Amino acid sequence: MLVVFIGMMSSSSLWGNVSDQYGRKTGLKISVFWTLYYGILSAFAPVYSWILVLRGLVGFGIGGVPQSVTLYAEFLPMKARAKCILLIEIFWAIGTVFEVLLAIFVMPTLGWRWLLILSALPLMIFAIMCFWLPESARYDVLSGNQEKALATLKRIATENGAPMPLGKLILSRQEDRGKIRDLFTPQFRCTTLLLWFIWFSNAFSYYGLVLLTTELFQAGDACSISSRRKTAKPKCSLSCEFLTVEDYTDLLWTTLSEFPGVLVTLWIIDRLGRKKTMAICFFVFSFCALLLFLCVGR
Repeated sequence: MLVVFIGMMSSSSLWGNVSDQYGRKTGLKISVFWTLYYGILSAFAPVYSWILVLRGLVGFGIGGVPQSVTLYAEFLPMKARAKCILLIEIFWAIGTVFEVLLAIFVMPTLGWRWLLILSALPLMIFAIMCFWLPESARYDVLSGNQEKALATLKRIATENGAPMPLGKLILSRQEDRGKIRDLFTPQFRCTTLLLWFIWFSNAFSYYGLVLLTTELFQAGDACSISSRRKTAKPKCSLSCEFLTVEDYTDLLWTTLSEFPGVLVTLWIIDRLGRKKTMAICFFVFSFCALLLFLCVGR
């Protein structure tokens, strides 16, 4: 997992530049095909070191996936943008559920190589369908391609059975696409640092809990270091400890618990606003994580 995140970290700014120069759709297509190629290739890794290299390259491609959210958000009305973007998390949870179910049936019989191949199939479907995606109209306008932007807007209006918005599309061209140092200008510095810290806290907490889950499974009903020391016997083994069907079942239940959280968030976000909703979610997560210190068993 570490090499995947290192790949993502090293490629994020690169995919941003590609999308700014050649379009959101182009950057997304390249990153999808990159991830699909190295994702399938990982299943044929001959040794462990090659697995690390190939999964790092998978992470390099995943670094461009956030462009899908950018492209999606540019076509959303402002009044529904918060809800629609939040709804993406439901499909994140659905994908995780299907991955756990896939592991339950594939791992005991076909093994991890087939799990990697089958896990790449949804990405293959998206790689075929992404040619249907429209390019960002905003990108086309800023690139000086007004006719293409207008054609995109007309196409979307037709597919949605809605009339074109009133007004005239003003031709604009942006030569300077912006640089990372622009984020630290006086008017953006505070927002930049706060958003980076929020994303860091999210990833640190979410994937920390994911890694903690397997540790809890291996510990069994022992929930503290002191209690484990009394029964633990010295052993030295380099063999992998595979998850059991019971482990995968528990993972499935914990994954399904994301759905009520998303639904509750959708309900309160319009009533309390985005910042207060986010603060409440962080507080609830912190409180529930602290409850893991209680010795209640698996």
